[in-house]
Amino acid sequence: MFFGAGNLLLPPFIGLQIGDHVWITILAFGLTGILLPFLGILSVADSGDDFNDLGHRINKNLAAILGSVIMICIGPLIALPRTAATTFEVGVLPSFPNSHPVWTSILFFSITWLFSIAPSKVVDLVGNILTPFLLVVLVILIGMGIANPIAKPQTDMLSLPEAFTIGFIEGYQTLDVLASVIFAGIIISATKAKGYESITEKNKVVIASGALATACLFFIYGGLIYLGATSDVENTDISRSALLLHISTSILGQYGTLAIAIGIALACLTTAIALTTAVGTFFCKLTNGKLGYKFLVTASCLVAGVLSVTGVDNIIQFAYPPLAFVYPIVITLVLYIVIFGRFVKTKLPYVLALIASTVIAALNVMKILGILHIDISAWFNYIPFFAYELGWVVPSFVFFVVGFAIDRSGNRKATSPNSRG
Repeated sequence: MFFGAGNLLLPPFIGLQIGDHVWITILAFGLTGILLPFLGILSVADSGDDFNDLGHRINKNLAAILGSVIMICIGPLIALPRTAATTFEVGVLPSFPNSHPVWTSILFFSITWLFSIAPSKVVDLVGNILTPFLLVVLVILIGMGIANPIAKPQTDMLSLPEAFTIGFIEGYQTLDVLASVIFAGIIISATKAKGYESITEKNKVVIASGALATACLFFIYGGLIYLGATSDVENTDISRSALLLHISTSILGQYGTLAIAIGIALACLTTAIALTTAVGTFFCKLTNGKLGYKFLVTASCLVAGVLSVTGVDNIIQFAYPPLAFVYPIVITLVLYIVIFGRFVKTKLPYVLALIASTVIAALNVMKILGILHIDISAWFNYIPFFAYELGWVVPSFVFFVVGFAIDRSGNRKATSPNSRG
């Protein structure tokens, strides 16, 4: 579920920028692209059966508000248009260089709409075949690329902290942390269907399957970052799609590239159908049917279709500010529930931690957009790790501790002899 075909375009482009800092970048990308999504599932499993149970541990309205933001991001705003754009740039354009993205978008979302309106087992069947096929081709590509690299990584391109920051922030673009807290409900339902009912049993199954998935994704993403670093491409302005095609052609030849193109194009289609269906179902349920499922599916396809013609690189660039805002909030929620959820049951510490992350994330987005005066932005660098876009880490922890202290103080007063009268 986390192996989105569009994500294949991110790691090679990261590798192109980081020179010989390959391992630190793989680690950084793995934190936001692999480990945190895994923890996202665990945070929901610890809280109940779906994202609503996680949100309600903090505030009764959090699940609806944050869930809506997440669904818009992994749906019509970012992930959904990226599937069509990837299909055009990787699956269509190499074979039909004079084709136009508008026609691909119309055909792509017409098929997506038809299958989303009337879900079919054909989609599951095709998806179950395509993902293993694509994985096999990628394993061959990465294995051959590691055994016989195209070139050596360039040196002295970035400092070590800069390489880490690029890997960490680019991991936002996978959208997998956002997806994890939504997908968790499906995964937990599957474990319960197998007879694992208790939190301990659910967590045991999730951890076991998550460890396997993490290892596989680490190999795929890490391998693709390495292939980007050894691609022998000096033009860092090359598009992500062109870079992936250059790497596959250099290692596997034209037939290998064709196999990857077909696999990615069809995998993008099944991903788009799944995302569209999820968006329609979520908002139909959220509005108690006031917004109909068919209307929501149609609207998602229309919005995503318009955005998709702008191209993968433009979609990724456009996605950066909203993801820079929502990601710290979701990461804070996930981490603090996983780390402290079994020991801290009151809501105030989590609420204060989320407020701190939200404020810092908002300031960071204003800095990214250039809204704030440069002199004011310079003051933000006094916040620990703010220069690396991790400024939310320390303030959220401080506010969490303050909230915990307030709760403890209140409990002591409530149980003191004087308070009993």
